[in-house]
Amino acid sequence: MKNLLNKKNACWLVLIAGSYGLISLLISAGVINNVYLTVLMTIGINIILAISLNLIIGVTGQFSLGHAGFMIIGAYCAGVAVKQFSASLGGILLGMLIGIVISGAVALIVAIPTLRLRGDYLAIATLGFGEIIRIIILNMKITNGAAGLILPKLIGWQVIFAAVVICTIIILNFCRSAQGRACISVREDEIAAEAMGINTTKYKIMAFVLGAMIASVAGALYAGAFYVIKPEMFTFNKSIDILVLVVFGGMGSFTGSFIAAGVIGVLNTVLQQFSDIRMILYGLMLVGIMIFRPSGLLGTKEFTFSNLFERFGKRKEARG
Repeated sequence: MKNLLNKKNACWLVLIAGSYGLISLLISAGVINNVYLTVLMTIGINIILAISLNLIIGVTGQFSLGHAGFMIIGAYCAGVAVKQFSASLGGILLGMLIGIVISGAVALIVAIPTLRLRGDYLAIATLGFGEIIRIIILNMKITNGAAGLILPKLIGWQVIFAAVVICTIIILNFCRSAQGRACISVREDEIAAEAMGINTTKYKIMAFVLGAMIASVAGALYAGAFYVIKPEMFTFNKSIDILVLVVFGGMGSFTGSFIAAGVIGVLNTVLQQFSDIRMILYGLMLVGIMIFRPSGLLGTKEFTFSNLFERFGKRKEARG
């Protein structure tokens, strides 16, 4: 308990509470209207997707292109639960729990054979499994096939904000655990990790399953916030969009994932007024970032209050 009640955690709690209070104030003052609120909710969902894929790619070093497949599981589990059980927040949460379980099981089935592969082979294999999941959902009667599902809006920005905080805490705690450090060792040098007695396949599977389960949470939130879900929304292109967030922010940097989701969310909104050339400008900006910042906006750097306190401490010592 004493470890939890320290200065760093207090600062994080203040930051979270302050962010929530600021957003609430801006909404009540009319600064954030319905359009901006939709952008804000999209950014929140993209943050969850980015940090979950960053766990697989940035922390463990496994190149996956099937993340949209786990997102669609979460979205349709939530949608079907709302249609079959209860058109309420409780129905969405029930579907979210079901989606987490199913995504975890599917990820385990996918991971056992595919995570023995490396590099391009792994990317192609995960891409294939993602498309298989989408096609299965496309041909199921309960999911209404290609027509998709039309749902009431059951989730507000408060739920998405809470989900971002919870998912971030889960992933960061995993990365700082013994299992997380083993995943990092796999990324740095898999052969050396195996030589040290680390079961690399076990930890790769562990990270892959956790990332898939978090992605299904994002899918459930999307279903509850944006009315319509269709299989065509979760194609290979969606996996690429999530990958762009990770690479843009910096592979291995969760702070970078937050910033990338925010920057790209705002960028897409600003460029909507240039509809004819929007994707060209968007592509050029991404190419520019990759040329001048090939490691992403932050590389592998993380913002932490402990580093901030150390810097202030060193400055005080230098002045003294």
